[in-house]
Amino acid sequence: MNASANLSLDDDVVVWSVPREEVSERLSNEPLVVVMHGRGSDENDLAALFPLLPEGVVYASLRAPLPGAPYGIGGWSWFPPGEPADPSMATIDAAGHAVLSWLDRVEASFGAPPAVAVLGFSQGGAMAVHLMRLAPYRFAAAVNLSGFSASGSLPGDAELATRRPPLFWGRDEADPVIAASGILRTAAWVPEYFTVTAALYPGVGHGISPQELADVSAFLRGVLPVDPVDQVPAD
Repeated sequence: MNASANLSLDDDVVVWSVPREEVSERLSNEPLVVVMHGRGSDENDLAALFPLLPEGVVYASLRAPLPGAPYGIGGWSWFPPGEPADPSMATIDAAGHAVLSWLDRVEASFGAPPAVAVLGFSQGGAMAVHLMRLAPYRFAAAVNLSGFSASGSLPGDAELATRRPPLFWGRDEADPVIAASGILRTAAWVPEYFTVTAALYPGVGHGISPQELADVSAFLRGVLPVDPVDQVPAD
């Protein structure tokens, strides 16, 4: 498969935090958080986090468009392996436009929510940042967990620099998976374009800790229009 060709997401495998028959009603007054897994995983991975995130929000966990098998891994990926923590602009753009097209279909079918945020882990975290660059005014905020930003420039970067939307960036300083070059590039780049909440979680490796989830929940409650009665996760 040519990874830079047009990609599309499978709408039928999206894992929603609410029954599909309730999506339209819920999105009429609740924000949407688009959730994106890491390389070699699938849509069910981060869906396990839904009960640990704030209520009063609709979550949708997507499956990346590229099967991992051609690259010697299982599951699905947003872009193929390449330079360490630095996908080509063509490949990450293709994945980003696939997500934007999916969001267009969601809004056409269910209506536009009052706000949309993006949350991703590893490759999915890079996707969260990139989607903000592709469509700076479409998303209220981004959460980048153990991820990075792609190098290069995009037309939307100038708008981001003006708007400086909120970004949560959580990671372990000793992450054994993400190349140091990608972390250094991201640390230098994101403060110029986002209002960054950055946090380190020693010992978590390339993973997500309970404390990080608590911090992400607090971040989402602060940046999304969530009803005060729904400000805590479900038991």
